[in-house]
Amino acid sequence: MGKMQKKGEKGNAVNYITRNQAIKKLQVKLSEFRRLCILKGVHPREPKKKRQGQNKTYYHAKDINFLLHEPLLEKFREIRAYEKKVVRAKGKKEYNLADRLRNLRPGYRLDHLVKERYPSFIDALRDLDDPLTMVHLFAVLPADEKRHIPNPLIQKAVRLTLEFQAYVTRTNALRRTFVSVKGIYYQAEINGQMLTWIVPHALSQELPVDVDFRVMSTFLEFYETLLEFVLFKLYTNCGLTYPPTLDSRMEEAATGLHAVMHDLATTAGGQGLLTADAPTPAAGSLTAQASEGRLGSLASKLKQIKKSGIDVEEEEEGGE
Repeated sequence: MGKMQKKGEKGNAVNYITRNQAIKKLQVKLSEFRRLCILKGVHPREPKKKRQGQNKTYYHAKDINFLLHEPLLEKFREIRAYEKKVVRAKGKKEYNLADRLRNLRPGYRLDHLVKERYPSFIDALRDLDDPLTMVHLFAVLPADEKRHIPNPLIQKAVRLTLEFQAYVTRTNALRRTFVSVKGIYYQAEINGQMLTWIVPHALSQELPVDVDFRVMSTFLEFYETLLEFVLFKLYTNCGLTYPPTLDSRMEEAATGLHAVMHDLATTAGGQGLLTADAPTPAAGSLTAQASEGRLGSLASKLKQIKKSGIDVEEEEEGGE
């Protein structure tokens, strides 16, 4: 007769644990646990038998053990200790010390997570639909510190959208577009992979109250790192420099995509390394020169209109 198996030593009782048990095991707060799961790609599981209750969230025990060895876990603890120092300094009314501590906030990078979740470049390229949609969404949103939407995050999203659009334009990769109520659907073919994303309409955006932008910002933080890796690979494969240098004059004139395209058109490395249908660097430089010429003509026309208005007023005063 074999050894009797004790209750709770095998099966779902050992393979799955609740969210509260996972938080106690990792010794983190609920917000930090959610953020860590989003960045690592760990999702809740549905066991066949929920021994701890039907209304609880379960995770696989192997996933939680996997999170125990994550370097970001130690970084989150450092940030929590730093925040306690700032609160303590404010409580003692040492505002100078609190200001200095704000500049010493510990940071972290997500490069190792991108390499871990996407071993090959094609894997990252296939999974680029959601990152592109998320980045284009935040590029049109207003910055709001109360909703956890910082301005640097928005500026980075705008830069990445311009760089991706410039690459698609430069390589003639766009295949289909479709206008709907949600926004404008785009589909491009890059390295044999079809990518589809949505760009919201250029209208004033109102932030809904029932949306947790803190969770969306965590997704955006990982997606921006992933998109930087992909853009670097795409640009270097075409012999272009990444990141491209923005033309300050065009950027100040709010020309958007022209500011990036001007650098791509005049890059010395991008000579005959793009697709066969892509325009040559000479043609791109002519386009950039034409856009600069239009900006200059617009400024001269404004001066002429202003001058003609002054002359008309002087003639009317002389006639009186």
